[in-house]
Amino acid sequence: MKDNRFGQSTVLSKIDYQKIRKHQSNLKHRLILDVAWFTGERWGCIVQLKVDDVFYSDGKVKEHITFKASTRKAAPNGERFTRQIPTHSSLKEILGSYCLKEISEWLFPGATPDKHICLRTCDYLLRKAIVNAGLGSKGISTHSTRRSLGTNLHRQGVGLKTIQKIYGHKDIRTTVRYIDVSEELIKEAMELI
Repeated sequence: MKDNRFGQSTVLSKIDYQKIRKHQSNLKHRLILDVAWFTGERWGCIVQLKVDDVFYSDGKVKEHITFKASTRKAAPNGERFTRQIPTHSSLKEILGSYCLKEISEWLFPGATPDKHICLRTCDYLLRKAIVNAGLGSKGISTHSTRRSLGTNLHRQGVGLKTIQKIYGHKDIRTTVRYIDVSEELIKEAMELI
């Protein structure tokens, strides 16, 4: 568990996610959390999404969300890769109700429409929502949604290679670091023998 910014961020349950979502201050901030929950992408990349990464020109939600290489974290060798992930049906519905204004190219505009919302602002608002949801001592951070995706998929029986492909990792060892295996799961596994 993350303690004072050290260690791994906590994996969120669906209930934790819903509690935090309820305490996000507005629709834009809830949507940032939703995109993080349903895609497992890093928040730094999410805040840099452009409208055309998510929506067609007619305003319909695309079948895949495109996270451009230029906005994603580089691999250890310095390469960056574009990641496209299918738009989850629930996220598609949420996005469909998001009011797009023709004033910005950014999906999440900042204080001025020519810039995207600042990651630091999102982090602050997330931490505030976490505290307001009564989850302040759990070690939750912006990285929790990323770790939660892989862990929750794995717990539902999705194979590691599929999770690796979803994350866009080149090395399975990177994917494995994102998956939390609880003592409860270890005990259940041992009972299978």
